[in-house]
Amino acid sequence: MSTPQTATAAGSAEPSILEEKNEAGVLKTPLLTPAASSSIPEKPALTADQQTKYDWLLSRAKSWTEVHSAKDKSGPLTDSEKMWLTRECLLRYLRATKWHEKESEKRLLETLAWRREYGVEELTADHISPENATGKQIIVGYDKQCRPCHYLNPGRQNTDVSPRQVQHLVFMVERAIELMPAQQETLSLLINFKQSKNRSNTAPGIGQGREVLHILQTHYPERLGRAMIINVPFLVWGFFKLITPFIDPLTREKLKFNEDMTQYVPKEQLWAEFPGGELQFEYDHDVYWPALQRLYTEKRAERVRRWEAGGKQIGEKEDYLKGHDTEGVSPPPGYSSEADPQTAATS
Repeated sequence: MSTPQTATAAGSAEPSILEEKNEAGVLKTPLLTPAASSSIPEKPALTADQQTKYDWLLSRAKSWTEVHSAKDKSGPLTDSEKMWLTRECLLRYLRATKWHEKESEKRLLETLAWRREYGVEELTADHISPENATGKQIIVGYDKQCRPCHYLNPGRQNTDVSPRQVQHLVFMVERAIELMPAQQETLSLLINFKQSKNRSNTAPGIGQGREVLHILQTHYPERLGRAMIINVPFLVWGFFKLITPFIDPLTREKLKFNEDMTQYVPKEQLWAEFPGGELQFEYDHDVYWPALQRLYTEKRAERVRRWEAGGKQIGEKEDYLKGHDTEGVSPPPGYSSEADPQTAATS
């Protein structure tokens, strides 16, 4: 019988700074760890056939030397892109394509090109900051399976429709991924369509909705664990009906409308804006935004350090990169991190 894994904290972030509360005991920054009662279900081992397909895809990925782009972004595969190609990343694309290895390779290459063309790694906190000034997206707390809770609050919309609004979502999803504890690969999306004094229509436009769906389903496969949606007004129901044909059937099964969210998120880590939630959280942009970026930067720096120490491997284990496993996949013969000029330059 498999035993669920309990997540543990990792990283050098200081709780006294990152888990900042005001005098009333209201949280203003991200939580660092899941509740003690939360656990991550153990993943089933790969079958012999699945292992063979993974080995084939890994071999192909290791043979890639360039990323080809139709938008003048072609060039050699970078270290950052190699680090992105973890064991679990390859497996996510295999699962998303129902273990069709050639289709998985095609989609991975397309995502590598998209990440360059979209400028995922060039999106900065300063560029995105105006979009989040009102707290319309928040990452705080974890659900009962230790998934980061990523809140969307359309009623707090503060900007006009623009490419930066979609960039904002991509930016925050990247941060939610970095905050995932070891052994967890998915996030929980919590959407509250509650209207505000300044925003009565909280439904996104069809065009923007389809763009977001395309990005998430195509370039972040197997990343959504569950989406919980409340306060759905008539116009938003109409929006969901219009975009339903574009939602993958597996994704549709993960959508939960107006359900008791305490079924999925511990009360003490569910924002009190949602029924049953007991987490007293107040969005203060000047406090939350720098704290989130610091936490992300520290976790990513540690992941880079471990990836370099492990031999800069394509197909490295995410549990090793996040500090759960003491050893990664074996480094290539003769590799020494001290002899690597790129590693030495960053250490």
